[in-house]
Amino acid sequence: MIDFLLTDRTILITGASSGIGKATAILASQMGAVIIACGRDLERLQDTLSQLKPSEKHRLIQADLSKADELSELVKQCPAVDGIVHCAGIVKPVPAKFIQPKHIEEMFSINYNAVVLINSYLLQQKKINNSASIVLISTISTQHSYFGGALYISSKGALEAYSRSLGLEVVNKKIRVNTLSPAMVHTEIYENTLKSTLSEENAKKYAATYPLGIGEPIDIANSIVFLLSNASRWITGTVIKMDGGLTLGYQKNEQ
Repeated sequence: MIDFLLTDRTILITGASSGIGKATAILASQMGAVIIACGRDLERLQDTLSQLKPSEKHRLIQADLSKADELSELVKQCPAVDGIVHCAGIVKPVPAKFIQPKHIEEMFSINYNAVVLINSYLLQQKKINNSASIVLISTISTQHSYFGGALYISSKGALEAYSRSLGLEVVNKKIRVNTLSPAMVHTEIYENTLKSTLSEENAKKYAATYPLGIGEPIDIANSIVFLLSNASRWITGTVIKMDGGLTLGYQKNEQ
């Protein structure tokens, strides 16, 4: 029997205060997981916590993952886990000719450094249980770039390469490491990216290039829960594309 349930598994989710992280926390709790919800915004985290079932089992940890001391404190407070979902991330378009050291530091500190260090510290402290599952979030843009995306794409490309090495190093403990590579999903990041790069008219044209429509957070959460569960016990070291058919080259015909 295929087991999609997460009964009594402890799952750490970063970026759990909104978007994909929040949707994943809610769905994973419905599948029986005990959620450790991490994020910067306490009020939003508490809202996430209030929607988890049953609410008394779960806990939140407020932390800014760009700050070394708060990252260390997160790991210190975190119990041993059966799964980690790295949803925290930022997107800030910067054309290549205007990139400065501060932009590199800001982008990589959250999108790459925090992921690597959380995994490292948890492994050092033996807080990742055998047969655990680690899920990282990349982007379809590592294969299909866009103007101003050099730093964001680079940080996610580095994450994909890292995930394969991590998967190799922990496979002896039956720990699995997989990465999801979504295209546009209806989140705050999506809205902010559109506003900064496209006019309303062009945004509508872009959305029309998705034959299955722009994704929703629950679409990604469904796949994350699959990767956390025993149903994916034979999958590791993969990067799974999720793009609603965007890269099929489909163009919606005008009527």
